[in-house]
Amino acid sequence: MSGTVDPAALAANLAAVRARVDAACLAVGRDPAGVRVLPVSKTFDAEAVRAAFALGEHRFGENRVQEVREKAPQLADCAIEWVIIGPLQTNKAKDVARLAHEVQTLDRIELAEALDHRLQIEGRAIDALVQVKTSPEESKHGLAPAELSALLADLRRFDTLRVRGLMTMATHTDDETEVRRCFRQLRELRDAMAAAGHDLPRLSMGMSGDFALAIAEGATEVRIGSAIFGARPAMAG
Repeated sequence: MSGTVDPAALAANLAAVRARVDAACLAVGRDPAGVRVLPVSKTFDAEAVRAAFALGEHRFGENRVQEVREKAPQLADCAIEWVIIGPLQTNKAKDVARLAHEVQTLDRIELAEALDHRLQIEGRAIDALVQVKTSPEESKHGLAPAELSALLADLRRFDTLRVRGLMTMATHTDDETEVRRCFRQLRELRDAMAAAGHDLPRLSMGMSGDFALAIAEGATEVRIGSAIFGARPAMAG
């Protein structure tokens, strides 16, 4: 893992992304204050995160718990909130409970039970989003939409997991109609769950290549990596 960035370029990138997010909001009549940008620092080193922190960012998305484990000690002097946005195995629950502030990929009760067990030991509670699979691609992770209601009902028994909303990844395609369908499905699921009594104000959807479409469909948070940090370095192993 390397991926050190130039601070001046990083500042320019952050400003450009925020401007593009604001423009996307205004284009569909939304208040830009209602959409948060989550910088995704996966594959970039601790100094890249430190540089972004110095520019006012404090939440960072990571796909792999291993990267959080490596970076967190180097950034112990920074009040950073680590957000897990990659698929999670239950055997990573210990590190998540110790290091993460939020998990956006909660998709099964076994994972919730493992996290709850470790969070109780740590004496902590974290925010969580339920990841829903709205794309037909096998490479995409998440809960089947039809199973969402049952999982949300089951998650209510865990005081350590504050379920705040839903997350999805759209189909990887140039077909904007299909991409928007994925995002719209998540919003409609959220609305249906809200009608059933589940308070889920947050919708994490949209990345560097499709966040304007996600904003048009109701995203409250977009996960932006390469547009902020630049091209990703090759991963070892």
